[in-house]
Amino acid sequence: MRDARTTMDLPVAPDARHAAARYYRPELDVLRFIAFLFVFMTHRADLAPIDQARHPWFHAFAQIGVYGVPVFFFLSAFLITELLERERSATGTIDVRAFYVRRILRIWPLYFLVFFGLVLLNLVLPGAGADSPAKWLFFTLFAGNWYITFNGWIEYPVNPMWSLSVEEQFYIVIPFLASLGRRALVAVNVAVLAVSYGVIVWYARGFTTPPGFSGQWTNSFVHFQFFAGGMLLALALRGRRPDWHIAARAGLWSAAIAAWLVASAVCGIKADYPQSTVTESLAGWGLVLAGAALMLVATLGTPQRFLPAPLVYLGRISYGLYLTHIFFFWLVYDKCKPWLAGLGGDVGMLLAFAATVAVASVLYRTFETPFLRLKRRFTRVPSRD
Repeated sequence: MRDARTTMDLPVAPDARHAAARYYRPELDVLRFIAFLFVFMTHRADLAPIDQARHPWFHAFAQIGVYGVPVFFFLSAFLITELLERERSATGTIDVRAFYVRRILRIWPLYFLVFFGLVLLNLVLPGAGADSPAKWLFFTLFAGNWYITFNGWIEYPVNPMWSLSVEEQFYIVIPFLASLGRRALVAVNVAVLAVSYGVIVWYARGFTTPPGFSGQWTNSFVHFQFFAGGMLLALALRGRRPDWHIAARAGLWSAAIAAWLVASAVCGIKADYPQSTVTESLAGWGLVLAGAALMLVATLGTPQRFLPAPLVYLGRISYGLYLTHIFFFWLVYDKCKPWLAGLGGDVGMLLAFAATVAVASVLYRTFETPFLRLKRRFTRVPSRD
């Protein structure tokens, strides 16, 4: 859900001059916003169900919206691997301490502001935030996804924060992995993919904890496949970006959506209660991974003239959009339901979207930006978050 600005095409083996150049790809900000929209539609359907008979395609797209989270994971791994490879090319090493400081300054301030802001709000608006010391501890230690995995979903506005726990767990190891060198890094990521699909098979064979709830969707080992995929793609491209006609890019996007629709409708890959066989699980999760990869390569290198400035901006503030949108959905569809009766679910969705964009924009300008400026002091390869 973050990162960077550049205008150059890199050769297969970028030298130190290229590695030190400013890196920013505005088209990937657009991809971030699209990933957020997928998640946004899923949460809308959670609280205001879509009539499948009347709106089959709307319903189908809402069902695959959960796969927006893997896109965030895939994109994050791709960008960070690219930046670390450039840093190593430019300096001969990777500054692990600076990496951790950059990630802390990027992720922690807004995360803790929203999480503990909801905890305080829960005192006057029950259901708004985590309501127990155990939840506070797990989410403070970025292990919130494991709490949900073994206990089930918690307060609705807090649930999406499980993905930040998975990302932070990835950030712990990636600078060390990147230090191994290309061949070792490829081997490690192939092993990670094998572990991920081993865990997927384990779930497909009937493992559930607690009884009746599948913790598959929030299990770190399941989602590590997307980080491995993003890293492998970055290593394969070596700084290059596809120079394709816009029609080819549209075709790849169509293929990605088709892969996701099959994963959901045929293979049963769901966020809550998957009912897939081993074969369906392996095929379905593979299609989710393939869809995320296709979306990234279809977007990477898109000419500036095809990138509407408002979408680039919305992608830049997508972190705030992601953390806050679920609260506004809950507020509109749960707490304000008596006042919105008869207006329809679409009105509530528009209200929630408008409030989310407004709040995320204010947070980005007034709260996130000072930390991003401080973060640049620890940047070895100039980029833009």
